Amino acid sequence: MATKSKAAKSPKPGKAGSAAKSSAPGASSAAASEAKQIDDRVAGLVESPLDACASDENLQAVLDILRNRNEPVEVRLAALQSLQAASFSVNAFESSRGDYTLALRQVAEDPNPELRQRVLGLLAREKDGFAQKKLLAGLKNPEKALVPPEKALQLLSYDVHAETYAAARAIVSNPPNAMARREALRLLAADATSAPMFEKILRDKDERAEIRQIAASALQALKPAKLQAHARELLLDTSEYEDIQATSLTAVTQFGDGAAIAADQELVKCVDRLSESGGSKVKQGARRFLSKYGFTTK
Repeated sequence: MATKSKAAKSPKPGKAGSAAKSSAPGASSAAASEAKQIDDRVAGLVESPLDACASDENLQAVLDILRNRNEPVEVRLAALQSLQAASFSVNAFESSRGDYTLALRQVAEDPNPELRQRVLGLLAREKDGFAQKKLLAGLKNPEKALVPPEKALQLLSYDVHAETYAAARAIVSNPPNAMARREALRLLAADATSAPMFEKILRDKDERAEIRQIAASALQALKPAKLQAHARELLLDTSEYEDIQATSLTAVTQFGDGAAIAADQELVKCVDRLSESGGSKVKQGARRFLSKYGFTTK
């Protein structure tokens, strides 16, 4: 075995390192062959992901591609895909995980936005503290943002802390765009202290239907009794929008208290009327309500 190892480390004159580079196919050879066409390099990296962790030399070669800002972005993305696939082979990759994480952190601040977003996504799913700090810093100071605010909120939702809730509330109060506000509300749907805000949003007819529906879902998780009370009032309001009435019907049908609803003649009469005069979604919801709670439909 000693003789074999020595031979592998002895390159031919004039071609330093060529034997080492060709010692394994796939990822390692693609990493060493900058003269190859981009498509060939991408294919070599993607088709043999386990080569990346076959040896420390292979791993470093692929990590070098990922980190190298002078490499074509297609090749760097392929290197990232290869490393990510290899990382699922826990036993083979475990000794390399530290180098992999360090490389991801380095690329998290890369000039290429696609690479930044992909890498931050991988780190966020691992609840990486470095990524969380960078994402929060970008929400507080847009000049430091590595990804758009809506994407940062999505990534922060993998491991939410009090500081994340505070940043999300700030976005709701002063949103940079509608998508960021929507993602902030989705994140806050797990924050019990945000229930009063969701009540206000649900009853606000100036809010878009999608946002009011997010508020309804959040209240079901945080304060289900409050949702039932608001849903009842929204159904009794003849000027309410059809989408919100349909959402309210779903809430009282799926989660309502049967005994309380049976005794609520005003609500039952209202739903009976909606089963005949409402829009198509409202009619369907109203008939499901009446059927579930044992009221005769016309």
